[in-house]
Amino acid sequence: MPNIVVVGTQWGDEGKGKVVDLVCPAFDVVARFQGGHNAGHTVRFGEHHFSLRLIPSGILHQEVQCVLGNGMVVSPEALLGELGELAQAEVETRGRLWISDRATVLLPTHVALDQARERARGAAAIGTTSRGIGPAYESKAARYGLRMVDLAADDLEERLAAWLEVVRPQLDALGGAADPEAVDAGALAGRCREWGERLGPMLRGTEMLFDTWLREGRSILFEGAQGALLDLDHGTFPYVTSSSATAGGAATGTGVAPTRIDATLGILKAYTTRVGGGPFTTELEDETGEFLRKRGNEFGTVTGRPRRCGWLDLVAARYAQALNGTDGLALTKLDVLDDLPELRVCTGYRVAGEVLAEFPADRAALAAAEPVYRSFPGWRAKTAGVLSWDELPVPARDYVSFIEDQLETPVVFLSTGPRREETLIRRDLPAFTALTGGRL
Repeated sequence: MPNIVVVGTQWGDEGKGKVVDLVCPAFDVVARFQGGHNAGHTVRFGEHHFSLRLIPSGILHQEVQCVLGNGMVVSPEALLGELGELAQAEVETRGRLWISDRATVLLPTHVALDQARERARGAAAIGTTSRGIGPAYESKAARYGLRMVDLAADDLEERLAAWLEVVRPQLDALGGAADPEAVDAGALAGRCREWGERLGPMLRGTEMLFDTWLREGRSILFEGAQGALLDLDHGTFPYVTSSSATAGGAATGTGVAPTRIDATLGILKAYTTRVGGGPFTTELEDETGEFLRKRGNEFGTVTGRPRRCGWLDLVAARYAQALNGTDGLALTKLDVLDDLPELRVCTGYRVAGEVLAEFPADRAALAAAEPVYRSFPGWRAKTAGVLSWDELPVPARDYVSFIEDQLETPVVFLSTGPRREETLIRRDLPAFTALTGGRL
C-alpha cells in the first residue's frame, strides 16, 4: 500500500481537509506533521460540519489511527477544546489519537508575544493568526522550548523561569502581556501539569509507532497544513509560516524516512486566495474578487478573516509542483467559477519588461510583477455536484485539461462542492491507483 503526502500548492486554504477526509478510508493512519492550531481544516458530509485545527481530518473515520507528529507545535488548551467538541459530536478518539512526546508545547506566553509583535509592526505586520505559532517554533529553535514529554518534568518551574527571563524583557518592551499568568512561571507550571495529566495517555514515541505500523504493512497518509508558498524556506519570505509546509516536511515532522514515502497529492484551488500580508500577483481588488470571496465563502476557518482572492496563478503552481513532486492533483472549488462569463489564468510574470516563467525569490520583484494572462470562456452552467467527467460542460473540461497540461500532472479528484460526496473521482487514471492503491 502507498504512503502519501497531501500538501497545499498555494498559500493554504486549498481544501486539504475535505480531500484528506475523502481519501483516508484508503489508509490506516493519518498524521499531521507541521503547524499548529493556526491551520483550519473544514470537513462537511451530509448535514455534518467539522472545523478541525490540530487533530487530523482522519479522526472522523472510526477505523483510522491519527497522529500529531513531532514537527507540530501543540497548544494543549486548544487541543483539549477540540477534543471536547469532538466528544460532544460523539466522535470517539480514545485509543486512536496519539501525540508525539517530542512535539513542541505552545504556551500562553507564545500567544502574548505573537500578538504584541504584530501590534508593534503596525502597517508592516506579517498577518499571522496571532496564535503563537511563530514564537513557539522560535523557542524550539533556540532550545528553550518545552516538548510534550516535559509537561510532567520535576524541574518544570525552573525551566519555565529560565525561559521567561529571556522573554519577559521582550514583552515588556512591546507593552507587556494582557494575561499575567503568561509570564508567571508558577502559574504556567501548574497549567502544564494539568495538561500533562489529561493528555498523558495519548503521548507516545510516535517515531517507533510509525515504524511498527509500516513493518506491519499499514499505510500512512501525511496531512500537511498551510501551503507550499507559505513554507519557511521556499515560500514568499517573510510572509510565511514557521514550519516546513512542503512534502519534505513529512519526513522531518514525523520521523518516517523519506524512502518510505511513495507519492504526493497536491491540492490546488481553481482560483487563488491568500490571507495576511505579502505579494499576490493575480489579486483582484474589484467586483470579481468580491464575487469569488462571497461565492467561495473565502473566510478563514480559524480566524474568520476575509481571504484575498484572484485568478489562478500557474507560475506559482508550477513552482509548488517542483517543490513537492506532485503525482496527482485534487482541483477544488471548480463550482465557484460556474457563473463567470470569462476566466483568466496567469501563465507568466512580466517584470521590468521581461516575462518570467519562474517564481522569483525577490519579494520586490514579486510585488512588482504584472500577470501575463490567458483567457478562457466561462461555462455559465452548473458544475456543483457533478460526479462524471463527461457531464461537465466542455469549457470546464477544457479549463481543467489546460491546468493538467501546464503542470504536467493529472487531476485525479475534482471538487464540485463543499461536502465529501460532492467530488468527481477519476478512477480510470493510473495516478488514482498510485495514490490510493485502488482501495477508495
